[in-house]
Amino acid sequence: MNYRIKNGDDSIEVSLESAKSLDISKSKDGQIHILSNDQSYHAEILSVNTFDKSITLMLNNRKYDFLIEDSLDQLIDKMGLSKVDNLISKEVKAPMPGLILDIMVEKGQTVKQGDSLLILEAMKMENVIKAEADVTIQDIKLKKGDTVEKNEVIIVLE
Repeated sequence: MNYRIKNGDDSIEVSLESAKSLDISKSKDGQIHILSNDQSYHAEILSVNTFDKSITLMLNNRKYDFLIEDSLDQLIDKMGLSKVDNLISKEVKAPMPGLILDIMVEKGQTVKQGDSLLILEAMKMENVIKAEADVTIQDIKLKKGDTVEKNEVIIVLE
């Protein structure tokens, strides 16, 4: 299995075999010493985030942030599906016919993923519609009390 380690626009490919060839030792205080191609490196792991596959290291007294991509991540990137922005809709549409009970945002407001945007009443149930990503509200097409049809645009996002 090959991994791609990225730091900004720079990246290197690392295989399990090449990683096994490194001389790595860990000291009692958590410091890591790496010997590779007659070069010596002192490292300390500052943080690891398994959710987004990132790691922050202090390497020879300089701080680096790395993203680690496995073969699946690389395949997704190769297929052009790695850009989340491409998958996020720029419109909030009514998922079903109903009545807008409340709009909780304003034009120009920035919202975070998971923030409530509006409440839509449909079939005597209140449905809270939330933001799919961090976005800015570009326009609000309808207002509180309006009825909507399925797939009607309610909010336009930037």
